[in-house]
Amino acid sequence: MSRVPSRADAAQAAVLAELRPGQSVELLKELHILTREGRLNQDSRRKLKQVYHLYQFIESLLQELAQDGHAPLLADHGAGKSYLGFILYDLFFKQLGRGEIYGIEWRAELVQRSRELAARLGFGRMRFLDMSVADAAETADLPERFDIVTALHACDTATDDAIAFGLRKHARFMVLVPCCQAEVAACLRSTKALSLSRTPLAELWRHPIHTRELGSQITNVLRCLHLEASGYQVTVTELVGWEHSLKNELILARYTGQKKRSARERLAAILEEFGLAQALAGRFGLDQKE
Repeated sequence: MSRVPSRADAAQAAVLAELRPGQSVELLKELHILTREGRLNQDSRRKLKQVYHLYQFIESLLQELAQDGHAPLLADHGAGKSYLGFILYDLFFKQLGRGEIYGIEWRAELVQRSRELAARLGFGRMRFLDMSVADAAETADLPERFDIVTALHACDTATDDAIAFGLRKHARFMVLVPCCQAEVAACLRSTKALSLSRTPLAELWRHPIHTRELGSQITNVLRCLHLEASGYQVTVTELVGWEHSLKNELILARYTGQKKRSARERLAAILEEFGLAQALAGRFGLDQKE
């Protein structure tokens, strides 16, 4: 006589129906996407939606890279608890059977925790390095080339460091979700009095909250122009499901090798117009010969 499914069985079946085939329930518990009981509540369902939405952008890039037996190499900068790397490994790399993910994070305790979790789950092709994004490009512990560079909510200039890393490692793709940005806003703030006397456009950053918001906007525009000037095709979109956060801008860059002179010229013009050239020309590659 067959057993009648219990309410707990039905709840578990409902959860599994919302997950991708073969997805690790234990991992999702560790990442707090599922509750300790393996259930989905309103908050965890929202987290799962966010994860899947971001994953769909990266999955198509990995599929392209994995053709002809290639083993994709991915560097995840400012990895934190490495939840992006773990999800990518669980949903793609695990089944693919080749390729590696490197999580780069300066907080040693988070790196150690990620190492332990990867060992417990049997995710043998995940590597974790305890260092800053800026230092990662110089270390001999990393491969000379990477296929994808990701930076999810890497704070302030760490996103720029991830871009510099991607350029140095000849990354074919970069996937960036910038976070808080203070450098440009600080520069705008320091020259505010002079700017207000020079141009009425300085009204755009006269009030502190506008200075912060405009600084963030300018920073991401400069990043996109820098990538285009360096030979990348750039798409900017938003992460659906991240509406609760103002930091939901997603920058996707694909290397084409076609360096846009117009992007370099506009980058220089914007830096000059906002009084940022002296402080930031080097950061955005304008101190280098074409």
